[in-house]
Amino acid sequence: MKVRISLLVLCISVFSVEHSLLGQTIPKDELVFLTSEWKGERFPDGRPKISDDLVERAKHIGIDDAWTVLKNEGYTNQFEGNWKLIHDDVPVTGRAVTAMFMPSRPDIEKTIKERGIAKQGRKGNTNTWPIEVLTKGDVYVADAFGKIGGGTLMGATLGNAIFSKTGNGVVFNGAARDLQELQNIKGFNAFVRDFHPSFLEEMVLMGLNAPIRIGSVMVLPGDLVIAQREGVLFVPAHLAEQVVSTAEFVTRKDQFGFEMVKSGRYTTGQIDSQWTDEIKTNFLAWLGKHPELGTMTKPELDKVMSKRTW
Repeated sequence: MKVRISLLVLCISVFSVEHSLLGQTIPKDELVFLTSEWKGERFPDGRPKISDDLVERAKHIGIDDAWTVLKNEGYTNQFEGNWKLIHDDVPVTGRAVTAMFMPSRPDIEKTIKERGIAKQGRKGNTNTWPIEVLTKGDVYVADAFGKIGGGTLMGATLGNAIFSKTGNGVVFNGAARDLQELQNIKGFNAFVRDFHPSFLEEMVLMGLNAPIRIGSVMVLPGDLVIAQREGVLFVPAHLAEQVVSTAEFVTRKDQFGFEMVKSGRYTTGQIDSQWTDEIKTNFLAWLGKHPELGTMTKPELDKVMSKRTW
């Protein structure tokens, strides 16, 4: 009987420790459930882990082409515009780490901070906690309910900390401060609603690596973030390969089409409709002469053309 009681106590202790470590995160099984379309590798917390190679390829595609692929798959609420940027010419691409902030409420903020500091070893205000879980290639995406004054989730110090951990930028439905200093972080960019000189106040972290809303978009941890001057596109992890591959092909197709139309070999009507086997053969031969655009096999070409709606 004593053995059974000891085992029960041990199980309860393990359960309590595991769940205390979750902090503001949702349970791993819930995150796996919400991203069940993803069949690839995952981070220990369950977040989909899009490959580094795919993230790198995504840096070279057009956001318009990627948006079109998503729209054709029925994903019509993935783009959010109207941002202010540190640099107009520094895109941000990577895997989403999400954070949800809410207006502070004394009782809730007190209990959250007590648990985080006493049981999880966290330090400082809750706006620094998401930075602790960042890894290379991540994009810190935070919903700060659009707050500007007092809604500055990041200044120069946190900006440097974020960039040192991720080599990447941020997307905040809120504000940032220290614009002059942030501009000095080479390769870093921030997509924010505005810049403001105030310090963060009256806000508390209520969700970490949980589903959040950025404008009209539902963002899940592990989504592929493509942030360019036009705005920010959030690509569900399970569609990332399809989106990137198709967008890459559109770029190749456009360059091939420009040359063929200019030379008089094909008309725009032929290029902008389903291709004959002759055009496909000529395209693959042309692609072989442009290794900088990547490679493609006949079956891969047939597959991408079979779904053509662009």
